[in-house]
Amino acid sequence: MEATPAPSSHAQRRVASPPGGHEEKSPPERSVYMDYNATTPLAPAVIQAVTEAMREAWGNPSSPHPAGRKAKDTISAARESLAKMIGGRAQDIIFTSGGTESNNLVIHSVVTHFHKVHSAEGDAPHIVTCTVEHDSVRLPLEHLVEEHVAAVTFVPVSTVSGQAEADDILAAVRPATCLVTVMLANNETGVVMPVPEISRRVQALNRERAASGQPVILLHTDAAQALGKRRVDVEDLGVDLLTIVGHKFYGPRIGALYVRGLGERTPLCPMLFGGGQERNFRPGTENTPMIAGLGKLPSGVLQKVTSVRTRPLCCPWLPTNRTCILTPCPQAAELVAENCEAYEAHMRDVRDHLEQRLVAEFGEKKIHLNSRFPGAERLPNTCNFSFRGPRLQGRAVLAQCRVLQASVGAACHSDHGDRPSPVLLSCGIPFDVARNALRLSVGRSTTRAEVDLVVQDLKQAVARLEGQGVPPSGV
Repeated sequence: MEATPAPSSHAQRRVASPPGGHEEKSPPERSVYMDYNATTPLAPAVIQAVTEAMREAWGNPSSPHPAGRKAKDTISAARESLAKMIGGRAQDIIFTSGGTESNNLVIHSVVTHFHKVHSAEGDAPHIVTCTVEHDSVRLPLEHLVEEHVAAVTFVPVSTVSGQAEADDILAAVRPATCLVTVMLANNETGVVMPVPEISRRVQALNRERAASGQPVILLHTDAAQALGKRRVDVEDLGVDLLTIVGHKFYGPRIGALYVRGLGERTPLCPMLFGGGQERNFRPGTENTPMIAGLGKLPSGVLQKVTSVRTRPLCCPWLPTNRTCILTPCPQAAELVAENCEAYEAHMRDVRDHLEQRLVAEFGEKKIHLNSRFPGAERLPNTCNFSFRGPRLQGRAVLAQCRVLQASVGAACHSDHGDRPSPVLLSCGIPFDVARNALRLSVGRSTTRAEVDLVVQDLKQAVARLEGQGVPPSGV
């Protein structure tokens, strides 16, 4: 099995024309991709699964003939694999177009159900969330407030931990509260939220509320950034609903929604109406090839490490005297929960090396690490930092980079210019520091050598912006 290829491009820079007018080209520069929180490349096994489904499972899954049954069986197998990856049941998985739809479906369902059950009481449904949520949660909630359909409390995250703390979430609960939605890990800082603690507190509160006839509070977490980077188990988290996004962990650009006790314990109200697919919760003829790809994640999962002489193609980050025994592709998703630690350890090592090299090259007075919060867990792959200096806005630095491909923050905010990230400001990062922020997120195939290339590239970019000229190569 092949390794997951890191996104790359080779930009050729032209040098001045020599006498005679013949233009020469410098050797291609290697491009290093460090924007894995924005999206990841498709794993080879996923490409294979999608291709095979297009060729062999092209039938309509709702049709009773063999072509239809083949497509239906493909979808069922993917649902089983995805459920095993998060420690849930296959019957509690609904496939969607992506994270935005999944998050909107959660909010729509909870509000619709509240109005059906509690309309006679006259109260508007109330939702609790935090100030650093993804736009696919924040914007629908703001729209509900504008339309006077629901009330929403946006709980500030702690400027000490960067987290939405359980005490603050519970303090925001009202009698009409029906949903708490807190992301599992932030896409800009990498900070992991205390979802298990929030869940325990909400469950205890629900037992008290049941006696007084108050609505049950459902707990939702958007796990888009966490999956594939750390263990995610719905039983450990204690959530009622969980959002899954394929393209964040080497899969296709579709998603899914986990709903504990779908339609029985936890209500789900469709936003679309049509042919009855996905048990009427999400109608529309299923996108079989993409679903097949989602069910095959990730490729090259590490099952067992043993001594050999050469470095394996599937895991290029392993030492040269180690390899992994691979399982066949159809079982890959089933092994994610067992083997995610190998990827996590590698990404943490590379990320830590990146931060150490940044501090070593620029000094602590020049670098501010925006994603380090005392006592808070964070994703193993995410480094958010700023260069201090009036000319060193994040976009300006990236524009000067010739090797690094990264972002200043969330990809969905790419048109916000030099405005500081609201997420960083919410976390207590000063305005001038937040405006200069860069988000580097490493992947499973990122190496220490690539980190060294990136740090040198950043050093030259900063020197150009500050008018100091370009440092000699290798300095």
